Amino acid sequence: MVSIIVPVYNAAKYIENTIKMVSDQTYNDWELILVDDASTDGSADVIENIIKGQGKRIRLIRKNNNEGAAAARNTGIDASSGRFIAFLDADDVWMPQKLEKQVAFMEKTGAAFSFHSYEFGDEDANPTGRVVRAPKELRFRQALSRTVIFTTTVMFDTEKIDMEIIHMPQVPSEDTATWWRILKSGYVAYGLDENMAIYRRPAKSLSSNKFIAIQRIWFLYRNIADLSIVQSFYYFVGWAVRATLRRL
Repeated sequence: MVSIIVPVYNAAKYIENTIKMVSDQTYNDWELILVDDASTDGSADVIENIIKGQGKRIRLIRKNNNEGAAAARNTGIDASSGRFIAFLDADDVWMPQKLEKQVAFMEKTGAAFSFHSYEFGDEDANPTGRVVRAPKELRFRQALSRTVIFTTTVMFDTEKIDMEIIHMPQVPSEDTATWWRILKSGYVAYGLDENMAIYRRPAKSLSSNKFIAIQRIWFLYRNIADLSIVQSFYYFVGWAVRATLRRL
C-alpha cells in the first residue's frame, strides 16, 4: 500500500481536486493522509465534508497550531501504515498513472528512494512545456549542484529505508535538506524519466524568490552538507547555472 501524505494549509480552493486526483489513480492500494496545519480558510471543514462516507481510506489530521510543512509531513509519516510513502502538496497535480508506474519502477529497480520528472505549470496548473527531467540515478555529491528532486515526485520504500531518516528537519528548504541527508547516508535516489506531475507556480516576485533561494541553498551547503566555504561556492556555481537553464 502507498501512504500519500498531504500537508494542508489554506488550500480550500485546491483540496477537492487533490482528493479527486488521488481517487482517480489507476493504482488502487493507497491511503490518503491529509494533515491540516491549523488552516484559517476552512480547509479542514471542506475536507471533512468531502470524505464523509469514504471510510478510513482517507484521513484528516487536524493540528491545533501552525508548525509548517515539515512538521505536517512528519505527522503524516508517523500516522502512515503503507509500505510505500509518497508526498503530494495540495496545489500540485499528479497524472492518473503516477502511483502505478512509480510503484512498478521501484519494484523493478529495488529502489528505496525514487523520484520522477515533472513539468512547471502556471497558477492554474496549466502546463508550460518546461519539463525537469529526472536523471537515472542521483548520489549525494551530484545532488549538491542540482536541486532536481521535487517533493511531489518522491516515493520511499519503508521496507528498505529507515522511517526515521525520512522525517523532515525544521529548516528552510526542509525537503532538499531531507534528500541530502538521506543521500549523504549512502542511499541512491533512482530517477524515472517520465513526466507525471505538474508543479503549480503562482505569480510572485521572481527577484524575491531568487534571493530567498540563494539564501536557502547556502544555508544547506554550510549546515546540512557540512561543506567549507570554498566547497560551498564550488557547488553553488553549478547549482546557479542549472537553476538558470531550467527556467529558460
